[in-house]
Amino acid sequence: MTRPLILASKSQARIEMMTKAGLVFQAIPAGVSEAALKSRHLAEQAGPAAIAVALADAKALDVSIAYPDALVIGADQTLELEGRLFDKPDDLVQARAQLLALRGRRHRLHAAVALAHRGQVIWRCLESADLDMRPFSDAFLGRYLATEAHEIIHCVGAYRLEGLGVQLFERVEGDYFTVLGLPLINLLGILRSMREIAA
Repeated sequence: MTRPLILASKSQARIEMMTKAGLVFQAIPAGVSEAALKSRHLAEQAGPAAIAVALADAKALDVSIAYPDALVIGADQTLELEGRLFDKPDDLVQARAQLLALRGRRHRLHAAVALAHRGQVIWRCLESADLDMRPFSDAFLGRYLATEAHEIIHCVGAYRLEGLGVQLFERVEGDYFTVLGLPLINLLGILRSMREIAA
């Protein structure tokens, strides 16, 4: 008998990915202060990849404590530009500044996923992808921000590869699902090996 599956997130992108993959699950957002956790790990000089893992663990554990019989999936993504951690922009002004900083340069996305059961992380995975943003024009940036305004302030780096944001790039090296924020292939693999989904 399979255990209930919970995604500790309200991310529409992750919910959509898992739904399209045929997973049956409940989405219950974790009550984790991402800002506080990031600040603590940055003070300890943790890198962006380690922070993604720590956030995924924290989200999975937070919900697992409340739902001990379920398998709880926690996920997070960070963006790294030459060692600097980028957060989701607060507004379009910040989104514009982030995109200008990334324009014409290569950055790295780190996507982490953790699986928790009975208040313990029983599996975790980290995948990274490198993205080369093209030297787009100011005019294109203006049109992009106007078109994607309501979506991009919820995305690290201020873009969605599954939308108009794909036009910002000239090269992507890495798994597509990692870029979207969830190493889905690896997650499906562990669930199959645990006999939680059909093999």
